[in-house]
Amino acid sequence: MTLSSSSPSISEKGDVVHLEDGKAVPEGGLYNPHVDVSGIDERALMRKVDMRTVPWLSFLYLLCFLDRTSIGNAKLYNMEAELGITDNQYLVCLTIFFISYALFEVPSNIVLKRLKPSVWLSALMVLWGIMMTVQGLVHNYSGLLVMRWMLGAFEAGLFPGVTYYLSCWYKRSEFGIRAAIFFSAATISGAFGGLLAVGIAKMNGIGGKPAWAWIFIIEGLITIAAGAVSYWIIVDFPDNATFLTEAERTVVIRRLQGDAQFSAAGEKMQWRHIKKALTEWKTYLAMIVYAGIDMPLYAFALFLPSIINQLGYSATKANLLTVPVYALACISTCLVGFFADRYGNRGMYNFILLSIAAVGYIILIASRNAALSYFAVFLAACGIYPCIPNTVAWMSNNSEGTYKRSVALAMVISWGNLQGAVSSNVYRANQKPWYPLGHGLVLMYIGTGLIATATFRFLLKRENARRDRGERDEIIEGREGGFEVNGRFESVEDAKREKGDEWSGYRYTL
Repeated sequence: MTLSSSSPSISEKGDVVHLEDGKAVPEGGLYNPHVDVSGIDERALMRKVDMRTVPWLSFLYLLCFLDRTSIGNAKLYNMEAELGITDNQYLVCLTIFFISYALFEVPSNIVLKRLKPSVWLSALMVLWGIMMTVQGLVHNYSGLLVMRWMLGAFEAGLFPGVTYYLSCWYKRSEFGIRAAIFFSAATISGAFGGLLAVGIAKMNGIGGKPAWAWIFIIEGLITIAAGAVSYWIIVDFPDNATFLTEAERTVVIRRLQGDAQFSAAGEKMQWRHIKKALTEWKTYLAMIVYAGIDMPLYAFALFLPSIINQLGYSATKANLLTVPVYALACISTCLVGFFADRYGNRGMYNFILLSIAAVGYIILIASRNAALSYFAVFLAACGIYPCIPNTVAWMSNNSEGTYKRSVALAMVISWGNLQGAVSSNVYRANQKPWYPLGHGLVLMYIGTGLIATATFRFLLKRENARRDRGERDEIIEGREGGFEVNGRFESVEDAKREKGDEWSGYRYTL
């Protein structure tokens, strides 16, 4: 993605800047002022960063999503019967994954900030790969239940960790497309998972293991191998990334500071940063928005093979018919990420996409025709999947402070993922083949997401208007204007550092 050459403004970038040698410089001064960066090509530098971050992390998320949802593919190959579990027990196994997943996301993001991403993310991958492999060796309900809990606990750190990590590398107007490409791995995993399940199923009986067990074992071993090599592939945060020169690291951090990311040069761990994330209204409203999207996402991903299977298609054909659905979802996810970065209005994109998803589920509820229902799942996928990275980017764009953003993103994603416990239980066996209850509950969540999105955008727009009118101006020593209630500071730089996105010069992304 090329960088804009236009001059930044308060309304576009959320910061007060001046230009130095054609580059935006934060009012508080340069990071590493002694470093000469005149020989650095910024576009070439960011392409270098892109190649070292986005592709491999996207591949890791493909494996992550593949591992958590492959149980839906395995179910089609007599897993329930061979383990002697009922439909309700199967749903409990789905549910328990999301409980441990949600519990460990916030702590994991705090640990990630304290440790190197190359160490923490690699370790998590190896551990959940082991859990995935052992899941193929279980012989009963209790074994499967324990492995699903452990799988959720170790997978918890990847998605919130990587989304936070990427936000530490890119400007707010660049983050969305990277988040979209990263998350599009989930759509690819949906398509690839169906094809892979069909291929692995041909190993049925080898080593005395059934097809469903081989799906878990093979996918787990692949994850272990990927996690082991990730230590040497994943790069750390910009201020200590060894693949960049000092001048290149300086450019990356300066451009972030010019984009109102005042904490890009580093921030000490303090309770007040975490407290801000825990007590801010934006965090909790974003949690409602994300829940309205994530529950439909997991319901869709976990049960799409079963939904298509119940429309009259065999297990193999049902898995194959999921491929074009996910392929279209991948394309729409990347397109929305690109256009939302370029033109802004992330909230409006959410509203339009959720409306499309709602139409899809209304058709699914009303339809009694297999072809029409299959068409509806395309609408649902194209509406749901792009909203996930768009919402994450929206929240990241509106949260300044490395620790605050880390915790806020983890809280939003954690609450959304907890809804997976709900989505795991809405498609009941006694509702076959049209699943009216499941589709109806998903539609209800989509409606909640629509209302929360509209409310979030309205409140952000109102706050920006108040700042435009000067109602949030601080008192700065030696300057006129400002209100005592907004704080008194010795300099603008102090106000930025102390207040983060609450600073009067910061403008929220709508």
